[in-house]
Amino acid sequence: MTQILDGKALSLRIKDEIANEVRAFAATGHRPPHLAAILVGNDGASQTYVANKEKSSAEVGFLSSVYRLDENIDEAELLKIIDFLNRDDEVDGFIVQLPLPKHIDEQKVINAISSDKDVDGFTPVNIGRMVLGQDAFVPATPMGICTLLQRYNIPTEGMHCVVVGRSNIVGTPAANLMSRKAFNCTVTMCHSRTRNLPEITRQADILIVAIGKPEFVGADMVKPDAVVIDVGIHRIPDASKKSGFHLCGDVKHSEVDSKCSWVTPVPGGVGPLTIVSLLQNTLLAYKKKYSL
Repeated sequence: MTQILDGKALSLRIKDEIANEVRAFAATGHRPPHLAAILVGNDGASQTYVANKEKSSAEVGFLSSVYRLDENIDEAELLKIIDFLNRDDEVDGFIVQLPLPKHIDEQKVINAISSDKDVDGFTPVNIGRMVLGQDAFVPATPMGICTLLQRYNIPTEGMHCVVVGRSNIVGTPAANLMSRKAFNCTVTMCHSRTRNLPEITRQADILIVAIGKPEFVGADMVKPDAVVIDVGIHRIPDASKKSGFHLCGDVKHSEVDSKCSWVTPVPGGVGPLTIVSLLQNTLLAYKKKYSL
């Protein structure tokens, strides 16, 4: 019988753990950890993510601040704000919410973030440390995937993990992490130019799908009893819904779920763990600063 990797329930447990740590630090006279975000423009998905970050920060006792900037802001002005946050000793970590408007060079912006405050784990320094197996802030979504597998005691050693998608945010770091000693998987990374993709995904004991295409992976692409991690989330217009849309992932769950041993739902799977991972990275930055 298929079992659910319930990211929502797990996120609540981890938030409780973080809140307990924050209360313990407060009891010894320390200020709360402070997580900041820069939000440029009015992208709906970005606004929702940042709002969830604010809510989650409050739930665990963090301070939270958001810099909401006009979509036409000059790149140089944005870099000045990043420099200010890099130097602000009261801010432990911050993120620049992506995507950015097209007139702004995303990589230039990411490179400007101090690696000590890069709680998204996107700077070259943190990516390099991660690849080398050193202490690093790990990108939040791959970190959330790892947390799900570890907390649910999913066997990984010697397993074949297939990652579909090679983005710097999810696919590439996820493939690296799954190959490390904590998991000891044999990893295959697939992408839009991979030949015979269904033949490869059917070999996966653990299938991580982060290709950004609604319901791309169907039953014919999944091995019986595989563990399936669906990273995608999409709003699909749906006149039958009061909201006018329904949510789906990169996996066609109506076909795939019955074949799996474990599967992440959409919503409620990887998503909640992404924000929790951001909180965990911020707490780590805070503890490093004060040697806690």
